[in-house]
Amino acid sequence: MLAIIVAMDLNNLIGKNNDLPWNYPEDLQYFKQVTLNKKVLMGYNTFLSIANRLGKALPKRTNYVVTSQKSLPYGAIPVNNLNEFLTTFPKDEELFIIGGKQLYTSTIDLVDYLYITRINKTFEGDTYFPSFDLNDYQLIDQKISGDLSFEVYKKVQK
Repeated sequence: MLAIIVAMDLNNLIGKNNDLPWNYPEDLQYFKQVTLNKKVLMGYNTFLSIANRLGKALPKRTNYVVTSQKSLPYGAIPVNNLNEFLTTFPKDEELFIIGGKQLYTSTIDLVDYLYITRINKTFEGDTYFPSFDLNDYQLIDQKISGDLSFEVYKKVQK
């Protein structure tokens, strides 16, 4: 099972200077709850952002990083060929794509689920989630908490 997890503002903004443009501890808790003890896939810049903030890879998760590097610190596993990795990844295991934009763009048409935290505000930033057709998905879960709407979508089989 392939899923994207992302937080975005009203304009689909997802980043600013390789970091989040906002601070919502509740969203970070949600991210942790959904991805804990799972496998996560990220781009190299996202990995650097997390490593710089935490001083390590995401704990209690298998961290895969799309990169040309042959090895990475903190036990992160390099993925040198994204297509090969996704083709050979076991279909019965959960893999969460956690960013950034290039990786979201490369995988948006392949995912089975979208975990979107919508922030009911606008922020300043430089990175936006790629366009996609929400009609290709069915909302299967939603929890609203203040400015945040935690939404889970499942791809509609056509």
